[in-house]
Amino acid sequence: MNKEIASTPLTAEIQLKLIQGDITRETVDAIVNAANSYLKHGGGVAGAIVRAGGSIIQKESDKIGYVPVGNAAMTNAGKLPAKYVIHAVGPRWGEGDEDEKLKNAVKNSLRLAEKHALHSVSLPAISSGIFGFPKDRCARVMLKAIRDFVNEEHPKHLKEIRLCLHDQSTLNAFVTEFQKQFASGE
Repeated sequence: MNKEIASTPLTAEIQLKLIQGDITRETVDAIVNAANSYLKHGGGVAGAIVRAGGSIIQKESDKIGYVPVGNAAMTNAGKLPAKYVIHAVGPRWGEGDEDEKLKNAVKNSLRLAEKHALHSVSLPAISSGIFGFPKDRCARVMLKAIRDFVNEEHPKHLKEIRLCLHDQSTLNAFVTEFQKQFASGE
């Protein structure tokens, strides 16, 4: 069972929520997959999403083919409770310009959700697992990217943006950063 840990309004219409749990159980319009550029979903979050949602996700991903780092693509969600999977390609730690690439992966995922008139989206801690992005830095970049997207692009459809965090160390990093950015009004 996924559990809400914290929430804050980003605007009068849009809520940001930190969720502890399994992204494959999120009942939202779209979940975001932390994908690689070739959309081969073997391990980590990507592997879990395909195992839970079924082979249709990999088949649709194969038709898309390649997605550059910092960009995103969308497929059906198969048997998942979500309707769609947005495949965000985050950076591998050490490849250079990681903060900018992660920011772009987050914003491009949200743009895709908005373009398709989705109301709710749930993102994992992109690149913080097997791609090695430090969790505290990932939290800082992702939370700022979400705030910047909402403030700069004024989405009309999105009403709820969720960050679904699976393990305790990732959750702790996001809670700490959430409190810094939102409690202090930073």
